[in-house]
This record gives sequence, C-alpha cells and structure tokens, in this order.
Amino acid sequence: MGLLMTEAAPAVGLSRWDYLLGTWRELDVPDGWRAEIIDDSGVVLVAPPSMPHNIIASWVHRALLLALPDDWHIFQTLGLQLPVAERLYMPDLVVMPASAAEQAQNPCPADEAELVVEIVSRSSRDTDRKAKLWGYAHAPVPLYLLIDAWDEAGPSVTLYEQPGNGRYNHATTVDFGAKIRLPEPLDVEIDTSRFPGPDQWPS
Repeated sequence: MGLLMTEAAPAVGLSRWDYLLGTWRELDVPDGWRAEIIDDSGVVLVAPPSMPHNIIASWVHRALLLALPDDWHIFQTLGLQLPVAERLYMPDLVVMPASAAEQAQNPCPADEAELVVEIVSRSSRDTDRKAKLWGYAHAPVPLYLLIDAWDEAGPSVTLYEQPGNGRYNHATTVDFGAKIRLPEPLDVEIDTSRFPGPDQWPS
C-alpha cells in the first residue's frame, strides 16, 4: 500500500474526522504519491502506480473522454470524502458533472461522483475489492468500475451498480478482452482487449 502516517491525538475540541481531514490537507505528498484515509489507521501514503496500471487508466480515460458530453469532467487526482464513515479515497478515475465539480473543493463529497474507477495492484487488492467497495456503496456512488488483473478467477472487470443499504445490488463481470458497457447517463462501452494482463505487471 505504501507508507503509514502515524496518527497523533486530535486537539481538544476537534473531532477525529476534522483532525484527519486537516492532516490530509496539510500533507506535502511526494510527486506521484497519493494520500488516503482507508480505515481506522489514519492517513496512508500510496506509492505511484506501475506502468501497466497507467496504461489501463489511459485506455479507460480515452474511452470516457470520447463519449462524455462537454459538461462532464474526468479526474485522476481528486479526493472523495465520506465524513460519516471517516474515509477519504483518491480513485484512479472519477467522473462527475461539471456543475458539481466546479462548486466542489478537493476533497469533494463522494456522492457528487457518477462513476469511480479503481485499478487493482498487488498491494491494493483487499482495499479496492473490500474497503472501497463498501465505502463507495455507502457514499453512495452510482457506479463503481473495478479493474482487477489479479482476480483469482482470471483478470476481470466488474461494474457495480444500484447502491442501497450500504451495498451494491447489481454487478456485471467480464474477462479481460471483452467489452463492458456503462449505463446512462454515461452510456459508454469500455474495450478491455488492450489491458495488460498480470504477466505484464512488475513482479
């Protein structure tokens, strides 16, 4: 995952969440690294992604960019906060309407996102498959696209939809090489045929 930031006690009168959020905002994060609040451990620094990870992000970004109307934005370095759960994630990609993005700050409320994309690495398997799946469902974020070259059943892409009661009530999974369609209001097809498989990732 990366380096764990040691958590000190919050100042008197300051809630734990406000303290964590203030710490996150004040961090001087090295280039390429990301700071997230994944669980009760506090703020965690996440190492820069590998080249296969970046290639997948680039293909997905390109597909989204070609399909989305001008009044939508795609972000790669936007923090999403879930104050009730005391979590703050920085997804690999976030899609949201321009009207929401232009009024928001970084981090912005997770429920402003229409789609989040996480690309699983060796070190983020449990985080992306479990912790963030739980968090995005609770936000709720309407669509969560999980790209998992390390799926035990074979490299796969799963689209989680219909969040409710703290979980996603529908999921569609395809193997690397297939196409997966994101529903309205995005209405875009993602071709996974050029996604690097696990043999192309650093060992």
